[in-house]
Amino acid sequence: MGWQSRTRSLQVFDTELSADSVEWCPINQWSRFLACGTYQLQKDEGKAGVESTTPSRTGRLYLFQFHSQGGFTPPLTEIQRIDTPAILDLKWCHVPVSERPVLGMATANGEIQLHTLIDAQQGSCLERVMSTELGPDRLALSMDWSTGRGESNDTRLVSSDSTGSLTVLSLGEASLNAISQWKAHDFEAWISAFSYWDTQLVYSGGDDCKLKGWDLRLGPSSPTFTCKRHSMGVCSIHSNPHREHILATGSYDENVLLWDGRNMRQPLSETAVGGGVWRLKWHPTQEHLLLAACMHNDFHILHCQQAMDGNDRPCPILASYILHNSLAYGADWSWLPLSSPPPSSPQEPAPAIVEFTETGGHLRIQYESPTASFDTSLEDDSGRYIPDYTLPPEKTAVPSPAPLPSLGESSPSVSCLLATCSFYDHMLHVWRWDWSPEETETVTGGDETEPAPS
Repeated sequence: MGWQSRTRSLQVFDTELSADSVEWCPINQWSRFLACGTYQLQKDEGKAGVESTTPSRTGRLYLFQFHSQGGFTPPLTEIQRIDTPAILDLKWCHVPVSERPVLGMATANGEIQLHTLIDAQQGSCLERVMSTELGPDRLALSMDWSTGRGESNDTRLVSSDSTGSLTVLSLGEASLNAISQWKAHDFEAWISAFSYWDTQLVYSGGDDCKLKGWDLRLGPSSPTFTCKRHSMGVCSIHSNPHREHILATGSYDENVLLWDGRNMRQPLSETAVGGGVWRLKWHPTQEHLLLAACMHNDFHILHCQQAMDGNDRPCPILASYILHNSLAYGADWSWLPLSSPPPSSPQEPAPAIVEFTETGGHLRIQYESPTASFDTSLEDDSGRYIPDYTLPPEKTAVPSPAPLPSLGESSPSVSCLLATCSFYDHMLHVWRWDWSPEETETVTGGDETEPAPS
């Protein structure tokens, strides 16, 4: 039986400031709520019009509510905006805290802030309840909760920062307390994450190109492993909440690696995605679906079943969302159930083969990292991005399309709601992906529908 993969844009929202993080609430009763964080570098002018050497970083936290009303009504409604320090990461706790959802936020002033979703007189809103500083002169770059499998015993957070340090925090009734803090990487520690199956294990990735593991029972004096398999900075890590030992990592080297945590010497698979992998998210219920935000090369959904079962070939890309016009940073799956695929949804063509040739290129400043350092990239004469490392002409940087695998007889079709955001065009997109049996022998691509205005 053939299968078809289709995406459809539902709504586009201008966040005004550069958008870099988006998170659906994972708790069933509140799964219609979506948070989006922004980051803006402000180059202040000092006395006599001289530009300050310490630019400020400002941000804004948005809260939205999703309503599936159909017709021409935009499904997403903004219900709150809060001016904050620049936001570099957002994560909802996977379980209620004091019977309410809690949103964690990593900020550019080195704070971890917690906001509770409450019912106010005018409707639901976020209220800041507690915060803690990680230390002086640092940016909080990422955070993760220990509750990824829906278990609430000993709720903790881990955060990484721009000094290369990790901090483990314990959530009390009225405070957020640091349990331990240590120097983990030589440069920025871009990402930190728990193993959701053993929350005494923590993973981290840094700009020193190293992926490391830490056992909190043994103390942070030395990592349980140090992996140099990625050739550039490691900026995304996510533990699979459905399959024990399975870990996904991504890097500026434009590769997604899958690992068995019991053997960190060799990955289960390596998939080139054509852009730096800033965020990775496993699907809430489908263990083999992985969402990747690939900076210069849009957003992709990977099918990882064969890799997890021991086939070391690259993971097939089932679908790509290509309507953003800037760096793909934030991405998340919604926990809201959707109805079966709409019959009139436009169809998305199969992922294109992207080939990089020996053509010449020139350097230009491509984007600004959260630490205000500039990164360079190659561009050809037409302005198209060329990765720093190009494969020989006979190979491709993105896996060639293969027969799309089935999700299994017990799951004949899947319909998902997703949210993604991009940086310099400061846009938030809400879209759906439908995976269903193919009704005809061939599927021809069609144009995306126009998104509803905000």
